[in-house]
Amino acid sequence: MRIAIGGILHETSTCVDTVTTLDDFKHDRGIARGDSLLKRFSETNVATGGFITSAEEHGFELVPLLRASAFPGGLICREDYETIKSELLDRLDNSSPVDGVLLDLHGAMVVEGIDDGDGDVIASVREIVGPDVPIGVPLDLHGNHSQWRVNVADVIVGYDTFPHIDIADRGRETADIIVRTIRGQLHPTMAIHQVPLFWSTRCQVTAHPPMNEVISRLHEMEKQAGVISMTVSTGFPWADVPEAGSSVIAVTDNDYELAQQLSTDLGNWIWDNRQRWYSAPISVRDALATGEQTGRYPIILADHADNTGGGSPGDSTEVLQTFLEMQLDNALLLYMVDPDIAQEAHTVGVGSRIHVRIGGKSSPVQGPPVEAEAEVIALSDGAFAYDGPMFSGLTGSMGTSAWIKINGVSVVVVSVREQPFDQAFARSLGIDCAQSRYICIKSAAHFRAAFEPIAGSIYNVDAAAIHTHDFSKLPGKKRTRRVFPVEISFDE
Repeated sequence: MRIAIGGILHETSTCVDTVTTLDDFKHDRGIARGDSLLKRFSETNVATGGFITSAEEHGFELVPLLRASAFPGGLICREDYETIKSELLDRLDNSSPVDGVLLDLHGAMVVEGIDDGDGDVIASVREIVGPDVPIGVPLDLHGNHSQWRVNVADVIVGYDTFPHIDIADRGRETADIIVRTIRGQLHPTMAIHQVPLFWSTRCQVTAHPPMNEVISRLHEMEKQAGVISMTVSTGFPWADVPEAGSSVIAVTDNDYELAQQLSTDLGNWIWDNRQRWYSAPISVRDALATGEQTGRYPIILADHADNTGGGSPGDSTEVLQTFLEMQLDNALLLYMVDPDIAQEAHTVGVGSRIHVRIGGKSSPVQGPPVEAEAEVIALSDGAFAYDGPMFSGLTGSMGTSAWIKINGVSVVVVSVREQPFDQAFARSLGIDCAQSRYICIKSAAHFRAAFEPIAGSIYNVDAAAIHTHDFSKLPGKKRTRRVFPVEISFDE
């Protein structure tokens, strides 16, 4: 049994002006080909890692093609996308025949001229392997799923956790289903139910109410006879595409009516409870005041509107400015993207003082730069290894980076946009996050996997930034349906 593996991964924001190019795919875990793909992702928490584990367990031959990933950002350049896709398809064509295909994709990829980039990849692979070779695709919880990708794939399995600590598990699950399909033990049949809903990030954390109730209900449905898998997607509102929003996908064993019934039932239950999945934005000062009243430290503010993990620039300044105005002591900001300040810190060296105009350089929406005197505490070339539960086993690089201190506020300044998935990079600079009294993290929820154990309290704040969670401010020119809570009000 020979199963090909590969993929193109990108979470695309159409809210930012930047274009994602081939260069953005060229980093330490960006493009891997052939056997290097297997070596790079073995025993890592990515879907490809799950594919490899499944191959070891079932004894099938892996045919590694190409896996390309870029950090979330703007629309992918069409020419560069076609270059990557062509190589993926050429490698598949040259490796044929195969008995199955496993594609490591995201679910919210948008290319110039192609609203459903993930669907395009799956359909292109389908053209090569034909109708009888099963294709399995694990997808992110934040995919904007379409009927097209359901039509051209055999199995779609979504992540069950947010933060995504189960990525490899879902890859392994998808591979196991494809193996059983090839052996004639299953006949996967899928149905999708679209839910016209934009889901607040704070209400998506799967370990806590109310999201844990959704996942619990999903798992109960999976126990029914004839059910292979159930997927809930909360969607990605920052991609203005026709299918933007939430959805439910059900996979059954050769029973379309059951798949449609289950996806509709769960989708209708989600819709009936739609107000529970909405969280009104909270200001920075209100969050700090609530945290002080609670009296548990560190108080962690999730600056989710500037979440670089969704494609935001990472240089918004409202939280930093507020920290300084309130004269907070023992405060920490992770991370401020400002390559100029990071380079200046390296030029002057540790122990030096510099005048900075930090942040606020990518867009007026991100706020004005903050002017201040800062001390350079530590420097780094940005290289580190993740050790938290989400990306354990992978390495990263923040580029030229520095720890600077402005009065009582420490700022980790980086050159590369990447959200703080864990504490490893801060630790490499000599920072013990647990000793801080206030922490701002430019992330929506992924940070929780590593920071919740040290947190006194956590608040998602909607400071001024491009990826606002006031959904009424997001562009919606391509959406084909009215969504809650934008066009559909609380009273409808």
